[in-house]
Amino acid sequence: MTDELDFYAVDPAVHSKERQEIRSLLGRCGLDYEEQIQVFVVCRRAGRLVACAGLESNIVKCCAIDPDLRGGSLSLTLLSEVVHLAYERGHSHLFLYTRPENVSFFQGCGFYPLAEVPDYVTLMENTPVGIRSYCDRLRAARRPGATIGGVVINANPFTLGHRYLVSLAAERCDWLHLFVVSEDASFVSYRDRYALVEEGVRGIPRLTLHHGSQYMVSRATFPNYFFKEKGVVGDCCTAIDLLLFRNFIAPALGITHRFVGTEPFCGTTRKYNADMKYWLQTAPSAAPAVTVIEETRTQSDGTPISASEVRRLLRNRDFERIRALVPAATYELLRDKYVPNILPFAPDPILSGGEPDVIPRRAMAVGV
Repeated sequence: MTDELDFYAVDPAVHSKERQEIRSLLGRCGLDYEEQIQVFVVCRRAGRLVACAGLESNIVKCCAIDPDLRGGSLSLTLLSEVVHLAYERGHSHLFLYTRPENVSFFQGCGFYPLAEVPDYVTLMENTPVGIRSYCDRLRAARRPGATIGGVVINANPFTLGHRYLVSLAAERCDWLHLFVVSEDASFVSYRDRYALVEEGVRGIPRLTLHHGSQYMVSRATFPNYFFKEKGVVGDCCTAIDLLLFRNFIAPALGITHRFVGTEPFCGTTRKYNADMKYWLQTAPSAAPAVTVIEETRTQSDGTPISASEVRRLLRNRDFERIRALVPAATYELLRDKYVPNILPFAPDPILSGGEPDVIPRRAMAVGV
């Protein structure tokens, strides 16, 4: 049968005919089309599109095979083609979402399970040592103590609210581990966000600042944070992100408590905080529970300090108000580097999307 199959790559943004055929195939397989996918590998048989697999950076998704052709070698060939395409595009470390019943197939193709929401979804990666190597590096920063805290922030940009949360958490812990989300999908670049956090937490004792990773609030583990769409599978991705934290990251560092700020503005982060209490504290797991502490967000003039509000004020050139919400280093960077890139009243997808600032993809299709 393989002699009759024609595999090739498609840019869905350019090839509208193939894009519609992919949508149709995914629909027949009970999957949603994802706009964020940059390229598809498709397969035709006798002119008919019978299989597809998408790539969003280093994440394999939207895999689908015509039901009449499942069970043969097509699945293996399709996966091999999309992995080869990923390598050609510079991605050697790959993630993949699939249904739990398909895990054994992908294990035979060189993927390894990372976390699973039973009956719904499993996240896999194409190396047996990826998460282990990451945790080994974290263990080098482990500190003794009965109460070890963890905070994860995006800091887009870093505000006095972030400083307040981190200071409060540090006061309540023997040691605090602070992570900056490394996904470069925010208004302020990761390099600048990390530098602002580093400067902003200077002087807070018993604290280790960490770079984020693909195993924590990334497009791979928590896409809804960046795309703000709903769905059961999106809820599962929230769970995946939290399970990775509980099962791998927290044990590596001995984290016993995770601190978050209350979220009055963004529904995505508010739900993430609620889900966190279940997946870190209550859900069955071989790893110890992590206690979630939700602190009331600090205010300025009666309004909770929010990075999204800072971005809105920046668009309006309201520098006096911004100065009251952020440390001096953040103010100076926004004024000198980011204001020239913002047109007054121009649409800004990050701003209009209401991206949260204290962390907690679109509902992800999972197929083959």
